[in-house]
Amino acid sequence: MSEAHSPLIKTWQQLVAVVAAAFVVPIIVILLIASLVTSGRKGASGADESAVLARIQPVGNVVLAAGPRAALSGEQVYAQVCKTCHDAGLAGAPKFADKAAWSPVIAQGEKVVVAHAIQGYQGKRGVMPPKGGNADLSDNEVHAAVVHMVNAAGANWKAPAPAAAGAASAAGGERTGEQIVTTVCAKCHEAGTGGAPRIGDRQAWLARAKNGLDAVYRSALKGHGGMPARGGMAELSDVEVRRAVEFMLNAGAAAAPVSAAVPAVPAIPPPPAATASAKPDGKKVYDTACTACHTAGIAGAPKLGDKPAWSPRVAQGANVLYDHAIKGFQGKQGVMPPKGGNASLSDADVKAAVDYMTAAVK
Repeated sequence: MSEAHSPLIKTWQQLVAVVAAAFVVPIIVILLIASLVTSGRKGASGADESAVLARIQPVGNVVLAAGPRAALSGEQVYAQVCKTCHDAGLAGAPKFADKAAWSPVIAQGEKVVVAHAIQGYQGKRGVMPPKGGNADLSDNEVHAAVVHMVNAAGANWKAPAPAAAGAASAAGGERTGEQIVTTVCAKCHEAGTGGAPRIGDRQAWLARAKNGLDAVYRSALKGHGGMPARGGMAELSDVEVRRAVEFMLNAGAAAAPVSAAVPAVPAIPPPPAATASAKPDGKKVYDTACTACHTAGIAGAPKLGDKPAWSPRVAQGANVLYDHAIKGFQGKQGVMPPKGGNASLSDADVKAAVDYMTAAVK
């Protein structure tokens, strides 16, 4: 009987081993479970930016078909180009919906008025550069803008039929992400206006990219915070907006050149070494935007190379000239709409054009 009920622990060494096992084994089990649960999260805090972006990539890429620029309506052309002069009556422009001012214009007939708008006009009533100073507009778009304005003043002209897709492409051409950013997005994204992430600010763009590219696209398409839908350019297609987003994302990283196909999630490699940005071509800007007035001296504009006309202006200093050219000017010496009537020009473009004209008289 005594052997059947003999204790399992017979020596003090066995007792120590059992007590130690009772403490150590549960601790090991707990550590193994904790390691298993957290193993999927290891490295998250130390993950580099590329890894973060890699985790949000969908399976495969979505390629968006390229397409021509959509033609603007008359109302859109007016809002983007014509209102600069026609809202305030600059350079003799008849104010929008002013029946008395538009009456003698309408009396000339649709053919004459449209021709003046496309080719430019200089006469007793005032001056107007060809296509309001925006050479990118098609004849059809200018015609639509004229109809929009005269009808607001009591006329009953018929708007031209929208141009076919091929004609729109020939007039405006297909726009890349860089072109859209230069003409539309740069106004806010170069200076960070209203909290807009600045072009080239890698950290600001990564913070948005971590939420997923679809969210970034939706914000650009529908508007977000202080940004209007499509950057305020309703005629931009979804494809063009996505290309602009991709360009700005890649501007903060050493990305390969953007192709015509738009990947759903553009790759963002490590940041590149700092490089000097290309300076706008002042002569090119002059030839496309300023020549309409400054070649003929329209509305008091000093002619290119005319030293007597430019001398008092140059004496004011470059900053004053920049300010007048960008914001517009109306005084004894003449009238100039903001950015020469071409709102798509960036401030840097306008400054380059001013530098080109002032250099011609030095």
